[in-house]
Amino acid sequence: MYNKTMIITGLVIFVLMVTFPVWYNGLDAGPLPKPELPPGGEKECVASAAFMRDKHMQLLNEWRDDVLRNSDRVTVTVGGKEYRKGLQLACMECHSNKEKFCDSCHDYAAVTPTCWDCHLTPTEAASKKEAH
Repeated sequence: MYNKTMIITGLVIFVLMVTFPVWYNGLDAGPLPKPELPPGGEKECVASAAFMRDKHMQLLNEWRDDVLRNSDRVTVTVGGKEYRKGLQLACMECHSNKEKFCDSCHDYAAVTPTCWDCHLTPTEAASKKEAH
């Protein structure tokens, strides 16, 4: 009887330790942040919200490769509206508040994108435009 109790206790402790990260993060996560929509309430983008939520980095990487490696600067037309390929030329034209649009979700997901290693943040880009 003693061995059976020790084995069950050990298994319970093992299961709790193995699953600890999952349930601990589930308790702490809070609601998924919703990025701020662009001023004017325009809700159409180059892709659906679900696609952009899940695969925006793949899209941005494809655009990067097309523009930088293949010199393909062709615009993307969605719903009759043309978008130029690029983070600052397409995305940040509408989603200009990096803190509320990009950082809120990236902080939630604990990821550090490398976009801003090369690109200027919208506030830096605006100050450069004003200086010229």
